[in-house]
Amino acid sequence: MHEILFWIIIGILVVDFIFEKYLSYLNTTTMSDTIPEEVKGIYDEEKYKKQQAYQRENHRFGILTSSFSMVLTLAMFLFYGFALVDGWAWSFTGNAILAALIFFGIIMFASDIINIPFEIYDTFKIEEKYGFNKTTPKTFVFDKIKGWLVSALIGGGLLALIIFIYQLTGSMFWIYAWLVVSAFSIFMAMFYSNLIVPLFNKQTPLEEGELRDAISAFAQKVGFKLDNIFVIDGSKRSTKANAYFTGLGAKKRIVLYDTLINDLNTEELVAVLAHEIGHNKKKHVVQGLLIGLVQTAIVLFVFGLLIDSPVLSAALGVEEPNFHIGMVAFGVLYTPISFFTGIFMNILSRKNEYQADRFAAENYKPEALASALKKLSINNLSNLTPHKTFVFFHYSHPTLLQRLAFLKSFEK
Repeated sequence: MHEILFWIIIGILVVDFIFEKYLSYLNTTTMSDTIPEEVKGIYDEEKYKKQQAYQRENHRFGILTSSFSMVLTLAMFLFYGFALVDGWAWSFTGNAILAALIFFGIIMFASDIINIPFEIYDTFKIEEKYGFNKTTPKTFVFDKIKGWLVSALIGGGLLALIIFIYQLTGSMFWIYAWLVVSAFSIFMAMFYSNLIVPLFNKQTPLEEGELRDAISAFAQKVGFKLDNIFVIDGSKRSTKANAYFTGLGAKKRIVLYDTLINDLNTEELVAVLAHEIGHNKKKHVVQGLLIGLVQTAIVLFVFGLLIDSPVLSAALGVEEPNFHIGMVAFGVLYTPISFFTGIFMNILSRKNEYQADRFAAENYKPEALASALKKLSINNLSNLTPHKTFVFFHYSHPTLLQRLAFLKSFEK
């Protein structure tokens, strides 16, 4: 039985990889050396050629990195690499929690080290070539070190707690683990921007002036209490711009990249923030959190049923079932389910984006939001003509052209 399960795992990995490469190929079929009619007036000829070159280079690089990752993953399964690392972990300790931490620590650290050359090439070659990169080697190194420490402390701590709960509760494990994960998710939703972001970026309150007055006036107009407007130093790493809404209740805040402030005028910035406020007004943040908690409950319930299965462990070459080997096997077996839940979440997300756009259009200026979206797409060299199949499976937002057509219906 474990041999059948082993080949099912291999089959899932291979099918998933081939399907993703097929979607990526489809996206290349919409590339063109001549500017399409539908994007004229957004991209000029020179900028469009640069965008196409950027897309092609990222596509080729993506094929290389994903293929390399796939080869390593298959090797770990085919040559029982996970069983080898599991043996190393148990050679250091007889404690299940420490063994799991050592096991995942070795795998994740080794994986990250192996991928560093690709990250360096992407950051300092591709992003640099197209004028995006602002990351210095020092920032890159410190980001890595801080990322490892945060992952070890938070990820390792949460994993240790979950295994401890499993040891105490047995068959009721999934309920208690879900309560812990839910509390952690809510805590991070509220305090992530206060606790984690400052480790990597500076956030400063938006200074008094025309922009803050315009944002405050709009927030007051739509009955949205907004005391926390912050600017983040995104230009420390890239010229690409963004804005996001974070937090719950009194901890909610809007964060603007300094690059966004440099790229857009006041009306366009207020329109972008109107869109973000729309997400909050429509309860999208809470909705996403609740759906995530339901999905987590389902995952933990199913995992709780299979965690002690000797068949799962044997499929990876380990005779004695244990928590961390069960997690690896289950993670792959759950891929088909996560594939379909991913489709559902993308459909819901695109629907929510339209609702946020509608809120901004009805309560502010649709033409200002349209102008902001155009500028952001041009400055970020975004693909304006992705293949519709790729959009269906991977886009959490409608395409720019779809959003512009939607906003146009609100213009007077």
